[in-house]
Amino acid sequence: MAQEPGPPGSRGAETPTERTPATPAPVELSDLTALRALAQPRRQRMLQHLTLHGPATSATLARALGLNTGSTSYHLRELARYGFVEETGAGAETVTTRVGAGVDEGDEGTEAGAERAPGHGRERWWRAVPGDRRFPPRSRQSAEMRHVMDELNHHAYAADLELFEQLQRDSAETGPWADAFPYSRGTIRLTPPELRAFFEEYIGLLNRYKRAEAETPAGARTVLTRFLAFPAPLIDADADAESDAGAGADGAGREVALAHPVDAAPGHNRKETEPS
Repeated sequence: MAQEPGPPGSRGAETPTERTPATPAPVELSDLTALRALAQPRRQRMLQHLTLHGPATSATLARALGLNTGSTSYHLRELARYGFVEETGAGAETVTTRVGAGVDEGDEGTEAGAERAPGHGRERWWRAVPGDRRFPPRSRQSAEMRHVMDELNHHAYAADLELFEQLQRDSAETGPWADAFPYSRGTIRLTPPELRAFFEEYIGLLNRYKRAEAETPAGARTVLTRFLAFPAPLIDADADAESDAGAGADGAGREVALAHPVDAAPGHNRKETEPS
């Protein structure tokens, strides 16, 4: 699993397919404390808001997410401690805050007004820090890290599904964007090294289409991209031996036969690839 890749360098008026981007170096997040900080549900919501809507203050986030400013201020500082968010240029002077002893992730004991630069009356604006962040493969995760990663993934997948369902439910758009929902379900047969190469090509494609704000043409919108690929589950070979003599002499399980999904209704811009 990887998080949002960072933007490539500026290359004038070239189109995305013509650019050769400055690919950000992947960074593995293996610090359990940092992963715990990232997995906190409120921080996940705040990061999502910053990613979708751009820089915000703690007060803006509090209003948008139904929290109070003390809570969002605390969580922003925790996210900044591990490099997930950072202050933008305006109002980035050092701010003295007063936080009670023994603050935990739900504590909101932050001094009122701590989000303003002293003597200047300027609010502190925060943005999500882009980057190609990777998580350790499951084989290298401790039991504790697996628990944290499961929590993180659970919240992330639930948020993605909620966003998609909200768009389907609330959108009354017409025109090009109403039809711009590319969607694909497919199957391919790969080895683990091939799947890793497939994933890196996907990340490279995203990076190729990344561009600076100044290069973004009129009419462009934020498009959320999500990639999920996983091997089909296996049926235990011994339990299935009587019904399937071809399970394999080595005792290995065989893949579950997945039902072919129903074709999309007319008008849906989706691609259904045939199983290989």
